Amino acid sequence: MAEKKTTKSEKVEREYVIPLREKCRSVPRYKKTPKAVKTVKQFLVRHMQIRDRDLNKIKIDPLLNEMLWFKGIKNPPHKIKVKAIKDGDIVKVEAVELMKNLEFKKKRLDKRETKAKEVLESKKSMMQKAKEQMQAPKEKKEDKDADGVDDKVEEKEKQKSVEAAAEKQAKEQAKKEKHMTKPKPLKQKSAETKAYNQQSRGR
Repeated sequence: MAEKKTTKSEKVEREYVIPLREKCRSVPRYKKTPKAVKTVKQFLVRHMQIRDRDLNKIKIDPLLNEMLWFKGIKNPPHKIKVKAIKDGDIVKVEAVELMKNLEFKKKRLDKRETKAKEVLESKKSMMQKAKEQMQAPKEKKEDKDADGVDDKVEEKEKQKSVEAAAEKQAKEQAKKEKHMTKPKPLKQKSAETKAYNQQSRGR
């Protein structure tokens, strides 16, 4: 029989039921859930054929992690059904069946993602429109060079930018001066110490 050689670009999807009870039995109670997480990673390293046995190449989904930690550090589930997707060397793991409260959480997260994508798309479309508007007037202005109107607008814009830069520089300078300590002149120091001494003696 000839074996199929999988290229790195191919995705491999598999489902497993991972037993956790036996591995977690020999561990103290306050370390059971961390051991369960490690067991999931070790199981997948072995079964998804990761050559160097590197546990960092397995990325556990946050919802699966919550399922493992749901009853705390002392009571992990005895087994868990998992879907593993291998993309190159990295394996992403997620739960096949979620608990009810986690299902609601997943729906909420999906809604947020879709909204974020919509906002990004709208911003991109707005940016494209703005670029088109910026390019269109430039072409018209180049035609009006003979009038001299375009030059005046450019001069005004340059002046505004120079004023803004000068203002910014002045603010930075003021900030630096504010935070620097200035030594007091000797006469002022001596006068202040005399006044303080007189007050403390009650004169």
